[in-house]
Amino acid sequence: MDSTFLKFALPALIALAVSVTPAAAVEQNCRFIQAKPEREACYKRQEDELAAKRKPAPATAESNTLETLRQMRQDDDAVYRSISNICRGC
Repeated sequence: MDSTFLKFALPALIALAVSVTPAAAVEQNCRFIQAKPEREACYKRQEDELAAKRKPAPATAESNTLETLRQMRQDDDAVYRSISNICRGC
């Protein structure tokens, strides 16, 4: 049973280690740069790349407003449909 476990577990652990290494290597790249200005520039580039990944696509204010109004109208219609089924004065 142990040899069967090792046959499957060892390749899975190696694959996991290999897939995680590139992400960690990118983050640790700057740490090993000796010159302070170059190291700080490296950290700044990483920060900018991360901010660009997290930033949502810019949307215009007009399209946001129209979409918000459309969503509110749909919500109102759903509420009115549910209210119309309520018996008043029963």
